[in-house]
Amino acid sequence: MNILIADSGATKCEWCLLYDGKKKKVDTQGISPYFLDSAGIGRVIENELMPAFKRLDVEIDQVYYYGTGCLNPDNRKIVAKALRGAFRGAGVHVTHDLMGAAVAACGNTRGMVCNLGTGSFSCYFDGKKIAKSSPGLGYVLGDEGSGAYLGKKVLQYYLYDTFDEELRYKFDAKYVTNRSEILENVYKKALPNRYLASFALFLVENRGHYMIENIIEDGLNDFFFQHLCKYRESWKLPIHFVGGVAYGFRDVVGELCNTYEFELGNVLRKPMDGLIKYHQLKK
Repeated sequence: MNILIADSGATKCEWCLLYDGKKKKVDTQGISPYFLDSAGIGRVIENELMPAFKRLDVEIDQVYYYGTGCLNPDNRKIVAKALRGAFRGAGVHVTHDLMGAAVAACGNTRGMVCNLGTGSFSCYFDGKKIAKSSPGLGYVLGDEGSGAYLGKKVLQYYLYDTFDEELRYKFDAKYVTNRSEILENVYKKALPNRYLASFALFLVENRGHYMIENIIEDGLNDFFFQHLCKYRESWKLPIHFVGGVAYGFRDVVGELCNTYEFELGNVLRKPMDGLIKYHQLKK
């Protein structure tokens, strides 16, 4: 059986085709049904994914898609319609990225699962299903600890002239932008969450400066306080983290777990390797 797995955030979608005992991985732009309709998703698949599979001449039997925004039933229908149109005859299974992170980090065991990427979420996984989850409010009202959240903090420090001379110089040299351009990208252009998240890289590149460390610790602590502290299971089960932000700042994540007396579990940069293992065992 040939299986196609997709793990999609708002910024990037990672695909992996399992066929004849082999693996073929492809990255495309992120797929969010809040920003793309079925036709738009279909164009991403046709233009960015299909060319990579064309030479393989493999018929796909099952598609397992784990994606941002797919907790919403209407959004799942949007994605499923696009996938069925692209992979005619294949079984299509669409669920949310919470479930993808859960099975990638936990397999079939119980645990708390957090995703800190462009956006953020948390849940309690009972080994079979998401038993509890914290409501996601998106990048405007929520997404604490995410790339968009941290990037927003960077821009606030810059626009409010909070950065010291050293950091302001480094910011200007790296981004060559201004207040008007920043506000236009945030309030008028498409995909502002991706734009905000792009500024989290400034934090990675300037670790050690007290202002940078404050932004990172405060942003991640907001996630711990607003989300993990709301679950009584957080003090009983290992807490797993998935996503580029969690992995990039895993030292701070570990320190915060110690502060809150949580047990730190796995910290994965991407869920895909865990998803591959999970579906190979199911085959």
